[in-house]
Amino acid sequence: MNSLAPATDASTCLTIELAGETAVCDWRGVLMFPALDLLVVSDLHLEKGAAFARRGSFLPPYDTAATLRRLGAVIADHDPGIVISLGDSFHDGDGAAEMPETFRDHLVTLMAGRDWHWIAGNHDPAPPPGLPGRTAQEIAIDGLTFRHEPAPGAAPGEIAGHLHPGARIVRRGRSVRRACFASDGARLIMPAFGSLTGTLNVLDRAFAGLFTRERLTAYMLGRQGIYAIAGSLLR
Repeated sequence: MNSLAPATDASTCLTIELAGETAVCDWRGVLMFPALDLLVVSDLHLEKGAAFARRGSFLPPYDTAATLRRLGAVIADHDPGIVISLGDSFHDGDGAAEMPETFRDHLVTLMAGRDWHWIAGNHDPAPPPGLPGRTAQEIAIDGLTFRHEPAPGAAPGEIAGHLHPGARIVRRGRSVRRACFASDGARLIMPAFGSLTGTLNVLDRAFAGLFTRERLTAYMLGRQGIYAIAGSLLR
């Protein structure tokens, strides 16, 4: 099943409070802070298909084009002055250098006129060669900390990626699993944005200790909107 049950309330964007800041979860998988003019996206994994091809495993070579097209749409809609890409922006260290010129030009056009920050990820720890923007291990803004991998234990104000959170619910005997934002109001783990990325259930032990379970909410990305699901309903 590819969509949530019609009885579930949804919107294209949901406004939440995160460590004292107002944030907007967009159903396409980006987070916007209107007061900061800041858009956050995570785990683009650009050039993943090309990275697999270099290793002899051939995947359809359309992931970068699809990801950039979706990224362009959300940037056009929100028009942020600041963009933070939370690591694993490229699937490997060669991704930026080997990116075809047409994709590079598209990306540079999206970056133009914006304060763009690349957070170092485990797939791309070095700055992307030949591309504008600044690279950092993490960034702190107004009580918020943006990093790739979640810190162990409590970390109020942390916004991280890396884990590709997904949520599963069962409705009317049908199981639905979708990528999601995962948050307990203190920290938030971003969904992976890349077109060839999978998900990891937020109940997996990899998430242990990151959230207060009774306050956990999964903001599931549906085909036509975003759905707030209480942690107690997840399976």
